[in-house]
Amino acid sequence: MVELDKSISFDGRDIRLKVGLLAPQAGGSVLIESGETTVLVTATRAEARAGIDFLPLLVDYEERLYAAGRIPGGFLRREGRPPEKVTLTSRLIDRPLRPLFPNWLRDDIQVVATTMSMDEEVPPDVLAVTGASIAVLLAGIPFNGPMAAVRVGLVGDDFIINPTYKEIEAGDLDLVVAGSPDGVVMVEAGANQLPEQDIIEAIDFGYEAVRDLIQAQRDLIAELGIEIITEARPEVSSVLEEFIRDRAATGVKEILTRFLDKNERDAALDEIKESVAVAIAELPEEDPIRVSTQEDSKALGNLFKDLTKKLMRRQIMEEGVRVDGRKLDEVRPVSCRVGLLPQRVHGSGLFNRGLTQVLSACTLGTPGDAQDLADDLNPENEKRYLHHYNFPPYSVGETKPMRAPGRREIGHGALAERAIVPILPPKEVFPYVLRVVSEVLSSNGSTSMGSVCASTLALMDAGVPIIKPVSGAAMGLIKEGEEVRILTDIQGIEDFLGDMDFKVAGTDSGITALQMDMKISGLSMEVVSQAIVQAKAARLHILDKMLSCIDKPRPQMSPYAPRLLTLKIDPELIGLVIGPGGKTIKSITEETGAKIDIEDDGTVTVSAIDGEKAKRAISIIQSMTKKLNEGDVYAGRVTRIIPIGAFVEVLPGKEGMIHISQLADYRVGRVEDVVAVGDEVIVKVREIDNKGRINLTRLGIHPDEAAAARQAAGLG
Repeated sequence: MVELDKSISFDGRDIRLKVGLLAPQAGGSVLIESGETTVLVTATRAEARAGIDFLPLLVDYEERLYAAGRIPGGFLRREGRPPEKVTLTSRLIDRPLRPLFPNWLRDDIQVVATTMSMDEEVPPDVLAVTGASIAVLLAGIPFNGPMAAVRVGLVGDDFIINPTYKEIEAGDLDLVVAGSPDGVVMVEAGANQLPEQDIIEAIDFGYEAVRDLIQAQRDLIAELGIEIITEARPEVSSVLEEFIRDRAATGVKEILTRFLDKNERDAALDEIKESVAVAIAELPEEDPIRVSTQEDSKALGNLFKDLTKKLMRRQIMEEGVRVDGRKLDEVRPVSCRVGLLPQRVHGSGLFNRGLTQVLSACTLGTPGDAQDLADDLNPENEKRYLHHYNFPPYSVGETKPMRAPGRREIGHGALAERAIVPILPPKEVFPYVLRVVSEVLSSNGSTSMGSVCASTLALMDAGVPIIKPVSGAAMGLIKEGEEVRILTDIQGIEDFLGDMDFKVAGTDSGITALQMDMKISGLSMEVVSQAIVQAKAARLHILDKMLSCIDKPRPQMSPYAPRLLTLKIDPELIGLVIGPGGKTIKSITEETGAKIDIEDDGTVTVSAIDGEKAKRAISIIQSMTKKLNEGDVYAGRVTRIIPIGAFVEVLPGKEGMIHISQLADYRVGRVEDVVAVGDEVIVKVREIDNKGRINLTRLGIHPDEAAAARQAAGLG
């Protein structure tokens, strides 16, 4: 391929493309740049493997620390386990790419996006999404594209395309829109309780920029003389398809109209499929129907699924009735509970919507529990809110090995986290680090939104003063030709056999997070808008059910939650509190049993289960960092004696000296005649010299001053 450079300019920012330069043995490759952020994206296709009945698409996003001019830490000095950001970016690329491949394609396809240079201005993720489309087109893989993505930010009242990190942080919106020539194909957003209409306008604004990028890709492909590949779908055995329809259609339709629960419906459908399999097995060996099922062991299952899908969709389109009897805009029965777990768990919430059940547990931690992100290329340094989502196999009645969290678990946890972060109290008001774990106990659609609801309940049960409660709902879609039906609160079968999964979370004031994934090649803005508006009624209905369980955060935290106290000290005194080799801070911890965290700005946070222990540690640190003034009176302890005087610790870590002439109102021959090491003495600050040395005296102290000093030192 010839080497070609192309620049795309829109909204005052350039995206530069280089093709034909790197990775010549990959099926297709492009170097996509903006600012000093550079991403290499490749796409490679291999022949289909026998027995595969799905698209084996593998999308990998890689970050190298050399991209930011850094060397990895650790013994190996090599990148280790990828951070969560990498997994989420891989999903971000996969989600708009996957629905645009023909549904009959079974070839192995791998897309690899590698960030090779990264500045602190331009995020690489949306570049990687657009680059993936270009690489697939260059590789000649059948694809219903081009596809492109942009990020939309909101700074003040203005939308901006592909904002910088600083603009994202300063704004109220972080929205990624991906689209194809047919419409919007993916949306991912976090927002600060923005009204529905603002979100709709932002998506529309982003899709206009997506169209420009799509046209630029078409121009690039035409300039290179490459044709966008479309291949005819392989023919399916119409004889087998008719055989299954004749024997199963009536029974399947009856089951779908009986409004059974999930387990009963699945069992009944399996029984019909098994009866068809028995009928095929009774056919002669040479019968074409039996031969076709022997040649393709998955043909029966796939065609039976297609039949179920057609009948379910037809029932919704023609009759407006869903498989469980609900109306299109109806939410399943909702119930909630809080405090289900003992108070050792600081807060817990149980959320049920239909057969979907999520239990969330909230743990309150100290500032030292924050997740350090310093090793990521992400400019953010730490996370104070951690949301983890678990999806065990028993939640869908299955058995399989329990592994580390997969991409799905990480993605759903990140979405729930994004939905809740905008309503958390600021650090200055509530300095705790929060971790919420959502355990999916039963799944039948929209567990991610279930985890948002359960986690809101758990936070309020834990006494976290959230700004407002958040709820969420998942919207679905059935599209046949130009006709569209939007479904509220989709269950598993509607997600599996439908065309859209659109999750929307927010408060009664506006949206905090949304995520839309399609199984078709695009959706008009009119339909997207309708889905967002319809989701609001569902969210508010669910929110009412939650508030009837607990309407505000509990006034008190669990007795087992740590008590946090904070104070601010002069940053120059941090070393004094820590002490040589951490000796001083360790001694305070051992004495009080409290945990102490100190930030670079001098913020000291002390935590302990027993609030009195935390107060004692705070008192010690206050004493250590208190500025001494001439004339102050203290109750101290003699630490050592020298011939000319005695040293007294007046505050933790601070000593002064009483000269022998200041020990008594008479002449003292030997210091040891008046005081001994360990004696408690009342002293006054006589002078602080220009070297910071503290000179003390026992003379001229009023009895009231002495009594106050004893009381302050806890000596009575």
